[in-house]
Order: sequence, then C-alpha cells, then structure tokens
Amino acid sequence: MTLPLFLVEPAVVSGATAGSRVVLDGAEGRHAATVRRIGAGEQVMLTDGAGLRLTCDVVSAGKADLDLRVAAVDHEPAAQPRFVLVQALAKGDRDDQAVEAATELGVDEVVPWQASRSIVQWRGERADKARRKWEATVVAATKQSRRARTPVVAELATTKALAARIGGAAAAYVLHEDATLSLAAQVLPDSGDVLVVVGPEGGITPEEVAAFEAAGAVTVRLGRSVLRSSSAGPAALAVLSAAGRWR
Repeated sequence: MTLPLFLVEPAVVSGATAGSRVVLDGAEGRHAATVRRIGAGEQVMLTDGAGLRLTCDVVSAGKADLDLRVAAVDHEPAAQPRFVLVQALAKGDRDDQAVEAATELGVDEVVPWQASRSIVQWRGERADKARRKWEATVVAATKQSRRARTPVVAELATTKALAARIGGAAAAYVLHEDATLSLAAQVLPDSGDVLVVVGPEGGITPEEVAAFEAAGAVTVRLGRSVLRSSSAGPAALAVLSAAGRWR
C-alpha cells in the first residue's frame, strides 16, 4: 500500500537529506498522530507541494506530532507540457468534482471561468470563499493521489481574460459536442501551457467559441456521448495524458 503523504510548509523540509530529523506537527501532525494513529516504526511521505518529497521513518509519535528520520529524498520535476483546466462555474458542486478528479489526474493548474451561461456567480465574499474551497479540494486531492506538486488555483477569469491567455498558450482545446475534430487526434506540443476549456451546464455560447477560436483555440469533441461539466475536463485530461505522460 502506498505510504500516506502529508503536505507541509517548505521550511519544514528545506535542506533535508537522508538521516535528517524532521518534526511533523500542526494540523498535519495532529491528523497523522490522532486520526491516522501512525506510530513508531511506520513510514510516511512529506512534500512541500513544489516537487520535493521525503520518505521518512517514524521515530516516535506524540499526541499531535511525529518525530521523523528522513530515509530518502526525491524531487518530482515539473511536467511538460503543462496541463491547465479551465472550468466554467457550475451548480451543484459539479465544478468542485471536476477540480478534484483533475487534480488526481495530474492537472497543473485550474482556472475558474465565469462563462455567460454559468448559473453560479462568484462575487464579493462568495468569490473568496468559493476559491478557497477549490484550493482546499486541490490540497486534499493532492494528498490522496500522493502528488508532490500541488496544482495552482488561478483567479476567476472572464471570457476576455481567458481569450488573452489562450493567445499565449502552446495549445488550447475547447470541448464542444458539435465539434468535428477529435481531441484524441491532436498532437501535443512538447512544452508550454495546454489549456482545456470546459463550459457550464448550458454549454459554451457561439460568441465565446468564436472568441476562443480567434485567439487560437481548437474546438474538439471527446466522443459521441455528451459529458457533464464535472466529468468532461477529467476525461479530456485522461486523453491528453494517455497521448504523452502515461506512455
């Protein structure tokens, strides 16, 4: 079974080498000691969320912390190309589900998008709270999937801002049920950002599609089925990963 992974501040693991001693405390330490009941003789992994990962032996366990000895140090390089999921805001936590699954599938960044047909609106305090929820979802999914790199949660994007970002990307794919081109047939660039744009429940408007295509995006389909906003992005990431990262 894969070792449990805990996300810590960079200062906790910076400069660690095999044989170093590290203390896992705070919220992660309490979870490890009191919820997971991890004890002496077991092993855990620590990561700073930026690629550094330590495999550690538990020397002793307190009520809210673990005393650890570093057994091994490795660094997960940043993936290329870089996968960016642009997820339109959706009702019923479907966008949260998409972000969770996308993190497990290796996405590098998620961008919340206020699409024209998004029923959910992020404004004021609600926007801050909703974005923090996405960040918490990303952190939990990072630990669950044992990733050493935590995806970035970008600021809320408007259609205009998104079109500008598409213009600077290495590739951008807009998922649309009426598209004639297949995502699986696209050739991925070797580096740079690859954007996958997913619309809300009501779909992407013709005006939005036109703006994105004018900026350089390619409109594509996944298959014959029409997927929900919660599953389309993760499915697309799986297709792209199978074409490159999973080989």
